[in-house]
Amino acid sequence: MIDTVKTALNRPNATLWQDAVGALSLLVILMGVLHLPSLV
Repeated sequence: MIDTVKTALNRPNATLWQDAVGALSLLVILMGVLHLPSLV
């Protein structure tokens, strides 16, 4: 498991930014879906 973390940290920063943007977009979608019933 430590080797997996080390390889993930040694990746280029572009991949890290893409993962961060993907996680942020999933959170935005989740928050939108959770607030949707109160808007209808």
